[in-house]
This record gives sequence, C-alpha cells and structure tokens, in this order.
Amino acid sequence: MRSRNPVFSRRGFSRDNGYAGFNTAPQAGGPAVATQGNPYAQPTGNPYAQNPYAQNPYAQQDQQYGAPPQAPATTGRMTIDDVVLRTASTLGVLILTAALSWALLPVDDANISRSYGIGIGAALIGMVLAFVQSFKRKASPALILTYAAFEGVFLGVVSNIVDSRIADGAAMQAVIGTMAVFAGVLIAYKAGWIRVNRRFYGFVMAAALGFIMLMMVNLLFAVFGGGDGLGFRSGALGVVFGVIGIILGACFLALDFKQVEDGVAYGAPREEAWLAAFGLTLTLVWIYLEFLRLISILNSND
Repeated sequence: MRSRNPVFSRRGFSRDNGYAGFNTAPQAGGPAVATQGNPYAQPTGNPYAQNPYAQNPYAQQDQQYGAPPQAPATTGRMTIDDVVLRTASTLGVLILTAALSWALLPVDDANISRSYGIGIGAALIGMVLAFVQSFKRKASPALILTYAAFEGVFLGVVSNIVDSRIADGAAMQAVIGTMAVFAGVLIAYKAGWIRVNRRFYGFVMAAALGFIMLMMVNLLFAVFGGGDGLGFRSGALGVVFGVIGIILGACFLALDFKQVEDGVAYGAPREEAWLAAFGLTLTLVWIYLEFLRLISILNSND
C-alpha cells in the first residue's frame, strides 16, 4: 500500500490571495485575519467581493422606497450544507466502488495477482486525476467523482487483501478509527482547542514534506535493496511512523475545516464546495490507509 500525501494537492479557495484566507482580510463581520509582516499579503479585501451573488441588486431600490435595508442575498454562495452534500456524494461514489471491487475482485491464491494489478492501476489513475484537479483553477465535479471511483477500486482491493490475509476485521477497524479521528478533530476545532493559523499551516507542510521524503527513501531502498527498505514501514519503527501518519492526517483535517470555514465566511461561490469535498476525501483516504497499514503491522508482529 503506497501512501499518497494529499498535502501537495491541497489548495485554498483563493489561489492569488493565500491559503484559506491566511493572507487576506475577511469581509465585514467575518473573522479577522492578520496580514502584518507577510510579504505576500495582498492589499485586497474579500477575494470574493466581485462575486455577483454576494450583493443584493435590489438593496438601493428598497431604500429608495423607504423599505428597511435587507441582508445581502446568499444565492450562489457556498454553505456548510453544500460542502456536506458534495462530500457525501464523493464519499458515496468511493464507498460504492470499494464495495464492488471487494465483491468482484477476489484475492484468493488464483486471483490475487490480477486483482492486485487492477487495484494498483486504479490507484495510479486516481493519482493522475487528483493531480489534474489540483492544478485546475476551478473544481470539476466529474473529475472529482471519477477520482473517487478509481480510488474506491484501489481501497476495496487493498482492504480485502489485508482483511482476508493479514488481519480479520482490519477494514472495519480502520473505518472506525478514521471516523473517530474525524469526529475528534471536528470537536476540537469547533471548541477552539486547535488554532489553525499560518504557523500551524507551515508546521504541517514541513512535517508532511519530511514524512514524504522519508517514505520515498524507504521505498527506493525496498525496490533496489529488497525487504522492507530502511524499516520505516515494519516492526516498531513502522508503528511509530504509522502513528505519525495518522497525526498528520488529523492536522490535514484541521486545515480542511479552516478551508471550509473561510470559504463560507468569504462568500465563496457554491462550486467551490466541490474543492472542499475533494480535500476532505483525500484526507480521509490518507487516514484510512494509515490505519490499515498500522493494523497490518501490529498483526504481523503477533
């Protein structure tokens, strides 16, 4: 199982104005965001101020006739409900294809090579689609859902292999662990126990880069030297790196929640909810794979 860190394909709602609002000033009434000392800070305010849906075209007419002023229309803006709906759609496609691949691609001795090959092929296609979406300026729902479909095929095959050959019930344990991390980070974020700022973002990015580099070095040693490479994914050291991977996934979730919160606060266009769903899906897949790998290591050491 090869980890593919979603941090390199994550971006904020404003490509030109920083990540998740760290470098921009929020709209009136929104949360304050510091820009002092940031050499990349833009003098502009709300990056979505030009959104034609962010203003009420009838406000002046109402005031002219003596009607009380109305709140700006929210039609066309991203809401939490939009993010929830699109995330549910993306995860629904992923879960459906995972279940189908589990049922239709057997992993017994006679078929495991073919099934594993199909799973790896689906993973590579999903990786390419994820990178394509990451470099697009706008969200493509069809591209995101196609990514989820291929990623689901990979997860179904890998989960079936681990569950059938290494640790019975590992897939369900990984699902429960992923849900627990999601719920825990969400509660901590809403309670204010996790403060996502530029320093937090920089720390997570640096840690993720170091983690990825170590895993790449380990993979190269495993390919050319055989065995488990440097041992970063087996034994006691593998357990340590598995826990670190899950912690990084939890940090990614906090960044995702900040992204969604700022998108709603800035009045992001509704289609940006697909980007939020894409980021959340990447992170949840990351956490699930790390749990699955950790469970595999713990059971193989018994």
